[in-house]
Amino acid sequence: MGRKKFGTQGWSRGYNFNDGDLNICANVLHNYLSKYEQVPYDDLKYIFGEIMYGGHITDFWDRRTNNTYLEVLIKPELLSNCNLSPGFKSPDPTKFDYEAYKSYIDTKLPIESPVLFYMHSNAEIGFLTNMCDTIFSTILDVQGGSGGAGKGDSGSMGILMDLKNRCPADYNMFEIESRIKEKHPYVIVALQEAERMNTLLDEIKQSLENLRLGLIGALNITETMEALS
Repeated sequence: MGRKKFGTQGWSRGYNFNDGDLNICANVLHNYLSKYEQVPYDDLKYIFGEIMYGGHITDFWDRRTNNTYLEVLIKPELLSNCNLSPGFKSPDPTKFDYEAYKSYIDTKLPIESPVLFYMHSNAEIGFLTNMCDTIFSTILDVQGGSGGAGKGDSGSMGILMDLKNRCPADYNMFEIESRIKEKHPYVIVALQEAERMNTLLDEIKQSLENLRLGLIGALNITETMEALS
């Protein structure tokens, strides 16, 4: 979960790992530790890597990446000064009681950084850039429906209305199909293209209408509207 904070480096695509996955894995771990004298490391790696987190993963190489992390971290050495991250060794349970063990983790665990997850320190640049973009996008979204927007942008509005007026009507598919006597390949292709054109026209008209409402203050101006404008 913490590694996801710094982007998708090392993965083929972004996955929607979330706190729910982490909590479920913690519950599974607690149940297994309560029922077994010996920690079933292989079982835990399979459940975490193939079911819990693995359930999100669709790419073979990403699954291999995920399972490699588990192979390195979920092992008996985890309880005997294993290097969990640069500069942080796992505490020795023979020297601590439960509360001291928790305190050690809370006080000694390094702050969240790319290096903690064996990533290049530059990975934090992307995270900070995205955070900045999110903050300013949120500010723009919040103020998008203010009273000043009611007057609209006359230049954008003029072009917008011109485009709306020039949009052709949708193809009447019922009428077109009623005139077809035989659906040979060329006709089927023409029908498919007509349906696609209707979908495209609907998207154009809806986008223009949403922007019109945004310019007159009836809707908040979103990032998509701003780009279209």
